[in-house]
Amino acid sequence: MHLEWSAMAGTGLSSLGRVKLIDLIQSEGLPSESYKISVSTLSQSLTQYSAAIIQLPAVDGALLRSGIESARLYFHQKPSYPTAEMVNANNPRDWCKTSGYYTDPQLWQETYDYRPGLTPTEPNNTMELPPSGLPDIFSLLGKAARDILDAISFSLNLRSSAFSGVLDNVPLRLREISSSVVSVCCHARPSFQGGQHHSLTTQEDGQLIIFSDHDNQVDKSLITIIKADRAGLHIRDYHGRWMLVDGDLGPQEAIVFPGLALYQATAGHVSPALHRIAIENLQGHLYGRCSLAFKLMPKSMASLSCSEMSAAGHGVDAQFQLPIPVDDFMQRSHPTDQLFMRNSFPSYNFPATQDGSLKPLTKRRKNNDARCKPLPPSKRLRLEAQRVLKERVQDIADKKGIKLRFCNLKECENHIQALDSPCGSIRMEIGWPPGVPFVHPHDLPNKAKLGFLEAYEPGWAASQDMELSLTEL
Repeated sequence: MHLEWSAMAGTGLSSLGRVKLIDLIQSEGLPSESYKISVSTLSQSLTQYSAAIIQLPAVDGALLRSGIESARLYFHQKPSYPTAEMVNANNPRDWCKTSGYYTDPQLWQETYDYRPGLTPTEPNNTMELPPSGLPDIFSLLGKAARDILDAISFSLNLRSSAFSGVLDNVPLRLREISSSVVSVCCHARPSFQGGQHHSLTTQEDGQLIIFSDHDNQVDKSLITIIKADRAGLHIRDYHGRWMLVDGDLGPQEAIVFPGLALYQATAGHVSPALHRIAIENLQGHLYGRCSLAFKLMPKSMASLSCSEMSAAGHGVDAQFQLPIPVDDFMQRSHPTDQLFMRNSFPSYNFPATQDGSLKPLTKRRKNNDARCKPLPPSKRLRLEAQRVLKERVQDIADKKGIKLRFCNLKECENHIQALDSPCGSIRMEIGWPPGVPFVHPHDLPNKAKLGFLEAYEPGWAASQDMELSLTEL
């Protein structure tokens, strides 16, 4: 089990990660091996591909398939030509108010939004008869999305339920309207005569794929879970390549991907998924392409803040430091070309140690020169001090049951002056020297590495000097 974990963390995933939902459900006490491996697979897949495959229990998969069957019949009986009242006006103020049936003719798309707390009506004020099973589907996927969000929090070393403050109440209180929504969609229904504007894209194998114009979308959700009756969802991966992500889904599997709200709340450490739908060869399909999508949204009265990320020791760029009211964030435009300019993987991939704690995955640079000639004794002494110091600090933390969260050097210069700081209690409990930033031993000044180790293990430097001198003979 540990070998599988190490190999996966070191080499990455060769394809989209598959994770069982049941393995992502948190429980009291130490995390199980299956939980740690599932969290690692999920975070690595989101890093490389901006998406992952979630395997639902069999009974839940049956409920989703039943909902999709009902959606086919629902859209099939709709008029061919949408009226003006049915056309989506794309008003950003309505981000948490959409409900019932509407269309986007330019994307050749029809949608029915189920939002608890709102009773949808037809344009003529008659009651809408929705696709069946939506309350149960909303409950099922809502719980799954929260479990996935908690798993991402765990991989980021955040506190348990770090995002609960921006989520809707469970259950909703009296007169509350859900911010989250289940969107039942139908693309390219043959009998739907919308504005059929398409673009062609050539794959590497030369096959032509048809996409709707302007269909490169980023959800403003925290988490989106989507299940369709046929393949067609493409997501752009870390390298900028478009990938078909739902081409080989099993009957109880769905796709999950992050949205813009999670990108904001994690200070850009979790990238949102840029996605689009292929609609080729659907003209011969009686019902088009039907899908169920649950979008876990932050509540409108909350603010997106990166305080949890700062408390966990993550760097927070200036653009994320001020809290943003959710309603303002949802109404803003977010150019996608500014969201995918990273030069390295996000920092939320964590291999696990045997004690269950998670630590950032760092890339090791190979130094060919170091292989060719031995390091000078002083350099070897500093590197050995760094290694041993890290082990000593970790050993003390393990024995005391402390979860280490090292600070950013610049941030911790303020922490050591404050009476109440995120790292204050940790520094005190493990005997970290006063007045010194609580950072990873790798980031310590060279003299400090030796001095700190002497504080933990008096006489260490002298003994190492003796060993080094003997090796030089």
